[in-house]
Amino acid sequence: MIAMMMGLSTEMARYKITANAIIPGWIETAMTEAAFGYQKFVDNVLPRIPMRRWGQPDDFGAIAIYLMSDASRWHTGDVIKIDGGFSIY
Repeated sequence: MIAMMMGLSTEMARYKITANAIIPGWIETAMTEAAFGYQKFVDNVLPRIPMRRWGQPDDFGAIAIYLMSDASRWHTGDVIKIDGGFSIY
């Protein structure tokens, strides 16, 4: 993902197009409901999240708005992890 965003940002910059990605951690949705209902999974994964909670869809709103706004017009080639610190481990 990182290499793809770097490549896209380089190629698309001449057209004034930015390329960034948001990489989510474990998010509580209907799609993950079955996994979160499995206690062994919860016991193994949740302690590895420093914030000690599952992500919520609302956790991505502000960064998505930023990336779609003029405020990010100089921001390109980035991969932004929003995972409650899970990737630290």
